Amino acid sequence: MTVSYTLKVAEARFGGFSGLLLRWRGSIYKLLYKEFLLFIVLYALLSITYRLLLTQEQRYVYAQVARYCNRSADLIPLSFVLGFYVTLVVNRWWAQYTSIPLPDQLMCVISASVHGVDQRGRLLRRTLIRYANLASVLVLRSVSTRVLKRFPTMEHVVDAGFMSQEERKKFESLKSDFNKYWVPCVWFTNLAAQARRDGRIRDDIALCLLLEELNKYRAKCSMLFHYDWISIPLVYTQVVTIAVYSFFALSLVGRQFVESEAGAAKPQKPLEPGPALGDLDMYVPLTTLLQFFFYAGWLKVAEQIINPFGEDDDDFETNKLIDRNLQVSLLSVDDMYQNLPAVEKDSYWDEDSAQPPYTVATVAESLRPSFLGSTFNLRISDDPEQSLQVEASPGPARPVTAAQTPLLGRFLGVGAPSPAISLRNFGRIRGAPRTPHLLRFRAEEGGDLEAAGRIEEEGSGDEAQEP
Repeated sequence: MTVSYTLKVAEARFGGFSGLLLRWRGSIYKLLYKEFLLFIVLYALLSITYRLLLTQEQRYVYAQVARYCNRSADLIPLSFVLGFYVTLVVNRWWAQYTSIPLPDQLMCVISASVHGVDQRGRLLRRTLIRYANLASVLVLRSVSTRVLKRFPTMEHVVDAGFMSQEERKKFESLKSDFNKYWVPCVWFTNLAAQARRDGRIRDDIALCLLLEELNKYRAKCSMLFHYDWISIPLVYTQVVTIAVYSFFALSLVGRQFVESEAGAAKPQKPLEPGPALGDLDMYVPLTTLLQFFFYAGWLKVAEQIINPFGEDDDDFETNKLIDRNLQVSLLSVDDMYQNLPAVEKDSYWDEDSAQPPYTVATVAESLRPSFLGSTFNLRISDDPEQSLQVEASPGPARPVTAAQTPLLGRFLGVGAPSPAISLRNFGRIRGAPRTPHLLRFRAEEGGDLEAAGRIEEEGSGDEAQEP
């Protein structure tokens, strides 16, 4: 059964995820504790051997090997290889879930397209949706161990009501070396065509819509089957597994607390095993254990969800999906067919603006203004000149110089022109005469940068004198 904790994280609060760490079912502790204990035992055996059983010369050799293993472990690109692999597996996991066929759209089209309140009309609708559910059961039997244990033989499928004995004989009489989950879909199309000839489906458009929905449903069954057939390349899974196991095999030796190179270089002197002066001799390698927990746990996550149709805690509840699909689809095409409530005026019939009521717990939300867009409250310049519409006059592109760039001109000591755009560069103004006043910078001789930045109004007479 899938472990759901959505309600527990509905609100972000202090220590929100901390409460999830104490769960056992579906947890990383349940997946990893055996490997974790094995790693601790092997590390302890090597530590005891080094500290108590080896001679001084043997400890020197072991220390050299440990330092070599520690340097070699850092050469394995574990984070890159493992991270990319887990990302690929997670994307594949979600894609497989979205490929599970659900009859919701198909049952709505059947209920709207196949008409008749008599026994024949009811039989057609129920048979069509039963064929669709039969196709999903057959493909799920091929990919899910839970479904196969529930329906180990075709006789169990018949006893469950998905198939009649006559249909089973027809199904088994078809000789094919491949999976025959598609056979009920062909029965569906033939029965729909017969319903069109009998007038139960009133036009070709309704028949086309019905067959389109069936093809979408069949495509999901096919995709689910192919996800089971085509796995992630085995070589990639092997590379990731070898990378993780070799990293921690080297860490078992390389992360031991051994005596320093200065002390180990003189094996003839009686030295006690242990780290150099200033180094902390920890019998329990805390950081190494945390590293094992993270990397090996990462690999375990990929191992669990690479095939979500097994019997792990977080695998898909395929049997529940089968029960839900059959019950809901039969209810839709049979009990709900032409079973409508009386049509009446809604509560906001005479109101211009519908406003549903709030409870006391949610009334504060009604006081917040509606979002109208990120630029709705943007303050626009009050200068009317900036709002005039102009026509851009095409012309040859000019190279940008330091004098034409205000910021660059400040660094280079060049008097920059006004950042305000002259209307002369845009040609004629739409719907308005030329403005009598233009702003420009004037650099005074012998003046400083501040004097060059002063803005002076230029009269309309100067405006007329254009080169």
